[in-house]
Amino acid sequence: MYRRLVILCVIILAALCALGALGYHAVEKWAQGLEGARLGEFAEVAEQIRQDVKRKLDEFIRVEQQRKYTDYLYSHVPENVVAAQQAPVLRSPLGNQLSNSYAYGYFQIEPDGAVVSPYYPGRAPPAEAKDDLGRAVRDQYSNVLGNVLPSISLRSGALELSSPESNVAERNKATSPASPANENIVAQAPAAKKGASDGRSARSQAYPIESLKQQAQNPQVYRQQRSIMASNFQATTSDSQQLGQMADAPVPQAQTVTVDEVRRTPAGSQPLPAQQAEQTVQPDPPEAPSHDRLAAALADRQGPTFLASDTVQIRIEPFVPLVVPDPNRTQSIFGGQVFLLRHVQIENRHLLQGFQLDEQRLITQVEDSARSFMRDGMGFELPQVHTAGGCVEGVPPSNRGQDARDTAYAAILDFGFGDLVLNLTETDPAWITRRIGDLRHLYFAILATVVAAVGLALVSLWHNVRAQVALARKKDDFISAVSHELRTPLTSIRMYTEMLEKNWVKSQDKVAEYYRTMRRESERLSRLVENVLDFARLQKRRKNYAFRLGSIDECVAGVVEMMKPYAAQHGFTIRTDLAATGQTRFDKDAVTQIVVNLVDNAVKYARGAADKTIAVRTRNKPGLTIIEVEDHGPGIPHHQRKKVFEQFYRCEDTPVGAGPPAYPPSEGRPQGVAPTTGMGLGLTLVRRFAEAHGGYVEICPVQPTGVILRVALAAPVPPVS
Repeated sequence: MYRRLVILCVIILAALCALGALGYHAVEKWAQGLEGARLGEFAEVAEQIRQDVKRKLDEFIRVEQQRKYTDYLYSHVPENVVAAQQAPVLRSPLGNQLSNSYAYGYFQIEPDGAVVSPYYPGRAPPAEAKDDLGRAVRDQYSNVLGNVLPSISLRSGALELSSPESNVAERNKATSPASPANENIVAQAPAAKKGASDGRSARSQAYPIESLKQQAQNPQVYRQQRSIMASNFQATTSDSQQLGQMADAPVPQAQTVTVDEVRRTPAGSQPLPAQQAEQTVQPDPPEAPSHDRLAAALADRQGPTFLASDTVQIRIEPFVPLVVPDPNRTQSIFGGQVFLLRHVQIENRHLLQGFQLDEQRLITQVEDSARSFMRDGMGFELPQVHTAGGCVEGVPPSNRGQDARDTAYAAILDFGFGDLVLNLTETDPAWITRRIGDLRHLYFAILATVVAAVGLALVSLWHNVRAQVALARKKDDFISAVSHELRTPLTSIRMYTEMLEKNWVKSQDKVAEYYRTMRRESERLSRLVENVLDFARLQKRRKNYAFRLGSIDECVAGVVEMMKPYAAQHGFTIRTDLAATGQTRFDKDAVTQIVVNLVDNAVKYARGAADKTIAVRTRNKPGLTIIEVEDHGPGIPHHQRKKVFEQFYRCEDTPVGAGPPAYPPSEGRPQGVAPTTGMGLGLTLVRRFAEAHGGYVEICPVQPTGVILRVALAAPVPPVS
């Protein structure tokens, strides 16, 4: 049995270790899944911000692309007039505002390099500005002359045919996230750490915003009366004679031009080679702006002169970004000023119209979009805004992640003309670590509880196995004792019966003595059988008690008279001291068994005592009747006083280390004294019967040697009727 128990313990411990390792692996996987889910949330937020910014920028570009070319002029003639000479002249809707959404400072570049604007008449602003708008207009005029014209004159005429990708290809090489220029910005986005200390690089992804892609824009192509067109340009042209000739030219037969043909090849232009379509976004500016060079460049675009008609075709190409250096501004996040230009072709007349991108408004819009899509525990910051000594003027700080210490995700918004790094941060970077730590603590607590429970179960199982083994041994001893106890009286009865049957005994005294011995052995045999039957009934909870009124003294006296011959046979005398207990309710058979077992126990264990007197006493206590049996034997050791009431336990069966037996096996036992016999059930039945009467059993030592077994029975005196 012990071997099977050891094998079972090994299997359980191995399974527990395997489950512990599997559980720890599951916790680690859950932690990785939590980090991945959080990273996915950041990616979703970044995509929502991209879509929101793109939607608003698309709407802005759509509105600006549909804007008529006449809005860039100080004044113009309405489209729905019959004769231009009698038409009213309307003021440009852009004339009173320098900023319009993301646009700042509208302007138009003439073929001769002159810059006209809806903010002032003629080809230059007034020499002296009278208000803030006038001063801002003069500054913008100087900015266009000093920065825009030198940049587009180097690659004249190619701007309107190239794409945003080709225009900013070289600039993207210099300002890409991997380049040294942005290296410090990306470095400001430290990694979202795994656990508490994982120094991986920031998780980042590019989010293109294709609002300025030419594929997403449609050019405007429409026709206008030649006289209206001439009237619109009278105030800006330097060649009035040419405009007069265009207005007075005879009208030939109109030519049919499809929209597809117009879109494939702009009227009056020749396709340019690919290398000519490229544009350097940030070229070194020339020593001085050359209007003549710009005029010559635009003049190169003039195609064959078409025959004049009463209408002219106007083609407005999509906007193309242009980034030019700005020595006066060091805080631009795109490496320079961003201008959006479009090519306008009116027959063989080529114009450039555009505006400066309001960088502050764009950053504010990105912040507003980011703020609206932030989730719990998230923040954001724009590291490029904080470079070069502070924030861009006019951009509110909002919640740019001041309290955040780590960047969890870097979204690179690619506008086509430059990148804007948006760092998404954890406002509480340690919450994942704490949550994983709490989960690990919970796992280890559960594991410790399981280990403790399994350990206690194994210990309990081990004790139960030991108890079962001990109980099996006691049962074997019990069977052996019962066999011996039953065999001894039966042998005596059989021997005397055969002697009397064969008339071998001639003396009448001997015959009487043999009959008395046969009666005593029969009584002893009855007691043994009754003990076994009572124990069996108690084990099965089938013992029935018959509580009746009677005198316990009379019951005890009768038992003593019955046991005196048995005691005298072993050299004992029984002395009684019975108190007047009166009438009480008790089970006579149970009380008889109690006294018989106590006297029999005294005879068995005090056979070697010098004083072979057994005292049987009864006395009263409030609510109790006390029965005491005293002997002067070796007594019961203190460590055995609880065990003697256990089933099948005998003092001579004391295990190793539990103390000496009542009599040592050889030298300690007096001469002529046989080993103690019995089944180990006597005191067990005494305690059970006492408890059935609501009482108890206790052991009291006697000096110098001996023991008193005291049985208390709850026996209140019934009221007299």
